[in-house]
Amino acid sequence: MNPTHLYVTSSPGEMRLAVIEDDTLVDFALWRPGAPDNVGHLYSGRVTAVLPSMGGAFVHIGQNIDGFLPIPQSCPPLLEGQKITTQITRAAQRGKGVRLALINTTPEAPIGTCLSYGPTPLERLAEQWPQASISVDAPAVAARIPQPLRHRRIPGFLTPPEEVIAACEALEEEEIALPKGLHATITQTPALTAIDIDAPPILGKIPKHTAQYEANVNAFPELVRQIRLRNLSGAIVIDPAGVTSHKRQTLLAPMRAALKADPLRPRCLGVTALGLIEIVRTRIYPPLTELLTSAHGHALRALRHIVHHTPQTTRLRCGLRLFNALEHDANALAECATSLGHPLTLCHDPSLPALHWIPEP
Repeated sequence: MNPTHLYVTSSPGEMRLAVIEDDTLVDFALWRPGAPDNVGHLYSGRVTAVLPSMGGAFVHIGQNIDGFLPIPQSCPPLLEGQKITTQITRAAQRGKGVRLALINTTPEAPIGTCLSYGPTPLERLAEQWPQASISVDAPAVAARIPQPLRHRRIPGFLTPPEEVIAACEALEEEEIALPKGLHATITQTPALTAIDIDAPPILGKIPKHTAQYEANVNAFPELVRQIRLRNLSGAIVIDPAGVTSHKRQTLLAPMRAALKADPLRPRCLGVTALGLIEIVRTRIYPPLTELLTSAHGHALRALRHIVHHTPQTTRLRCGLRLFNALEHDANALAECATSLGHPLTLCHDPSLPALHWIPEP
């Protein structure tokens, strides 16, 4: 088999994309057709507010979507109510709306018209890994592969090896296992992501400061890989293990070397006054944690559980947020019913917490 392989595994409303190179998980994404990130889509929109103090404008692009458009200095002045064509350059995430780029100021299509679609997560990963062969686990998934990629598909239907599945599931955990027995803990906040690396055990006769330095340097490539797999972005601060604050400057060169493998080209800004390594990684797509913990993520997890563990379910009682999420993703419900072999009725139960659900036969 090709040493680089892209596995596509499906469940109702979702496909998990895992790129394996030399038996290592090197890239990962979720593809949710019922809730696309819309990055790359072109829309005809209307300027709703021009804010010189913020260097941009708010633009309505239909479907209850409003985005922020940074205005370049070279751009002609925009006016409230003006029709423009924009492209989504950053998905909505962390409570903020989409980010837009100006394409032109004379669109002919009605407001809210999607003029062209950006690439799907599968197309993005396939472009990022052009040497990867592609396998799918079901005929319905095979039908979704765009024509230009079909020559890369391996015939038949394959599921990933158990170790690949385990590596993908581990991405949901806050703790990361690192080389030499180290572990890192990820804490995400609306403002930044904090990563704490625990102090390594000191073994043998190597001086303590040397052992701590080497342990961190050996851990950085794996840590950077995990940052990419989880799509952590924005401001990231890392507390290295054991190295005293005044010696942490020596860790910047190996950290910058490790970051070169990331196609988003994160920048290592230096060490803060508190001794934390500061990184900035471009925000484009929502972090994996946000996708998994959103109402839609909880809803798809419920459908996946029903398919695999309670296939006799015919009625799903759920709280308000989960009910609304499933109502907005009718295809996910239909795919679940197809997998079960019988209809699945969705029922809102006001007595349940917003994200709770109960399957009934």
